[in-house]
Amino acid sequence: MISLFIPSPTISSFSFGPVTIHIYALCLITGIIAAWAIGLRRWQARGGTTDSFETVLLWALPVGIIGARFYHVMTHLGDYFGAGANQHWWAIWEGGIAIYGAVGFGALAAWLTARRRRIAFAALADSLAPGMAVGQALGRFGNWFNQELYGLPTNLPWALEIDPAHRVPGYEQYATFHPTFLYESVWNLSVAGVLLWADRKFTLGRGKVFALYIALYGFGRVFTESLRTDYSYDVFGPLRFNAAVAMLICLAGVMLLIWLNRNRPGREDVVEFGAAESVAPTTNSAVEDPSAAAGEAGEAPTGGENAPADADGGPPGKS
Repeated sequence: MISLFIPSPTISSFSFGPVTIHIYALCLITGIIAAWAIGLRRWQARGGTTDSFETVLLWALPVGIIGARFYHVMTHLGDYFGAGANQHWWAIWEGGIAIYGAVGFGALAAWLTARRRRIAFAALADSLAPGMAVGQALGRFGNWFNQELYGLPTNLPWALEIDPAHRVPGYEQYATFHPTFLYESVWNLSVAGVLLWADRKFTLGRGKVFALYIALYGFGRVFTESLRTDYSYDVFGPLRFNAAVAMLICLAGVMLLIWLNRNRPGREDVVEFGAAESVAPTTNSAVEDPSAAAGEAGEAPTGGENAPADADGGPPGKS
């Protein structure tokens, strides 16, 4: 009988002269680029500008990376503080980041920047959600190259082979394990597909796509956390700390989605309020020819008995 399994990569980094390139970092960068590209396209389709999108993300990304490291350190204090610890809590290049911290801190930075720029944060979050799921799916392949965060031992045909040097204590006698990186990647791609379908089918807005994203991601993460063998604090008996957090995230997403459906129906008409005000027509302006409004908006003639007046200034048109 032929034994089937998924082999682990033989390298996790390579060098160009004195510079070492970690493949894990390349996977993360690829995920960020994918999330950026998908999010930007969706934001533009909603009427947002490239400048506003890039401004928010250029703040959210570095803060998100700091948050990812912060969450990891706070949940692994014994590895960085106290007797025998390496004390390198700041050395992010040595590994150790967490998606919960990245999303939480990144979302806070995005919200603050959006408020300052007068951008509809909920619309921006909806635009980003599917791309974030795709980015996470790609980033998880970094765990494959590092031979880390795998699941319990298994003999299934798609089991992941782990080298002896990378097997966690207590499982040294096993060679193949659940490929939790692959489970989560497939789940995240499925989540992205559901988000795109639901957004197109139901014209979701006002944060509903993002709420659905965190609900679905949390649900899938509970499953993968139940399989993982890496160290984690246990709460409520054998329940892993990160699994408990995933349950709370899933519940929060469901509750937020229900609340938004009841209290924030529909979708935003305007996603950048500053931009809308800058093109709003002035009071009592008159346009002689509709084609002139599409061209030189600032040169519309006034007066004339048949010129239609916009007495109340009206809302800006959609582009």
